[in-house]
Amino acid sequence: MPQGDLTRGARVWPISGIPSFLRSKIVTDLDQLEADIAVFGCPTDEGSPFMPGARFGPRSIREHSMRFSDQGFYNPEDKKEYLTYELQNQRIADVGDASVLPTNAEDTWHNITALTRGVLDKGAMPVVLGGDHAITAPIVRAYDEPLHVFHFDAHLDYAPFQHGFLYTNGHSVRHMFHMDHVKSIHQVGIRSLRNTKALMDESISDGNKVVTMEEYRDIGIANLVEELPANAKCYVTIDIDVLDMTLVPGCVSAEPNGMMYDELSKTLSALAEHTDIIGFDLCEVNPQLDVGTGITSYLAAHTVMEFLGHICDQPRWIARREAR
Repeated sequence: MPQGDLTRGARVWPISGIPSFLRSKIVTDLDQLEADIAVFGCPTDEGSPFMPGARFGPRSIREHSMRFSDQGFYNPEDKKEYLTYELQNQRIADVGDASVLPTNAEDTWHNITALTRGVLDKGAMPVVLGGDHAITAPIVRAYDEPLHVFHFDAHLDYAPFQHGFLYTNGHSVRHMFHMDHVKSIHQVGIRSLRNTKALMDESISDGNKVVTMEEYRDIGIANLVEELPANAKCYVTIDIDVLDMTLVPGCVSAEPNGMMYDELSKTLSALAEHTDIIGFDLCEVNPQLDVGTGITSYLAAHTVMEFLGHICDQPRWIARREAR
């Protein structure tokens, strides 16, 4: 047997290696973080009042992200390459998961907020993998600058604080409404028949912009996005159930008559162009309900990667990168 390197035809396959998002470097000590983008998971589903399983979402999304190249991606539709600089220069890091304390939602939220603040203090943009949709509130409260929230969802998530219920995935938007630094909330894709008229009326009367699927298609993507001030700081939260239920079998709260993927993709791209995205999350992927090929986790990884690519392709992002 020849001596020396015994590896022949070396290649990174989706089934091999430690699953970090897009095979980015793993940095669990924030003191050592030197990156522009920090991906982390919030593996909790204690905010889900129906079926558990979204706690496994961050790991599954990471695993399916490994099916993509760790050198960037090429979009044959617009014939452009994305994330090449960020991945090849290790400007994306996976910083692990927020510490989850089972049955102690309040302290889990504390840990999510602390990790988000740690990332922001290092000058990196948080990209967060859920978990159920309760996690968005403790993420957004970590910011100390004025921002606008763009919320993709079939549901309002505007449940009242009653009977001690504060930390479910139906309360996250109401929490954010009460945060002084949140200047506006757009709720887009709303269509579930489980949304009550009372909560719809209350969200609208509180000043939130509620956009149903029919209104979304009537308004048009450009007009919708331009309701936000140009270059405004914007945090985006994506519940995977904004997509039509035929696309997301691995989502416990899926609803009919949702967005097609190209609609979500084009809206995210328009947001990246019009506003200054300062962080985003994607929630409610439940691998335990998914089909064998894991298409919901794959679609989630695809969405995060593509959105991130459009953010990093913007002149404002490139200018900040070059100024560092």
